[in-house]
Amino acid sequence: MADTQPERERHPDTVERLKNLRTKLFSDHISTARVAAYNLAWLQDDGLTILKEALFGDYSRTTKKAAAYGLRNMKGRMKKQAIEVLEQGLTHRDKTTQSASLKSLQLLRGEVVPEKKPPRRKQQGRRRIQGVGRSNHQSGNRRPAPTGKDQRFNR
Repeated sequence: MADTQPERERHPDTVERLKNLRTKLFSDHISTARVAAYNLAWLQDDGLTILKEALFGDYSRTTKKAAAYGLRNMKGRMKKQAIEVLEQGLTHRDKTTQSASLKSLQLLRGEVVPEKKPPRRKQQGRRRIQGVGRSNHQSGNRRPAPTGKDQRFNR
């Protein structure tokens, strides 16, 4: 059945859950944001609206990447709409939105996504391995190795 009302009434618990997930989506911690995005992906229209806002809004890189993750994980009738949102993200003016959308679409299509390699540290000359000084190895402090019947076993 199609909903003819522009804004349907929601249960107060649902509204509270949506607010909570939205707050977590805008977290600075990527793990928290991704879990919230995954949970929003299951909430159909409401989840799509929030994830779309996060992807296209003026938010942090973490939020945009988590929103793209949530859109990528949408199932059922919302998957096609989520793919359309990600395709719109390819033409967005924000570079972070473009890159998050591109990576999500590549992963959806099963394309190989090249990994970014961390920058290499610059080597500063040749490093010399330092040995242990002779003062620590005094021959008078060593016990002679056991031989014959004096040989002990650790039991």
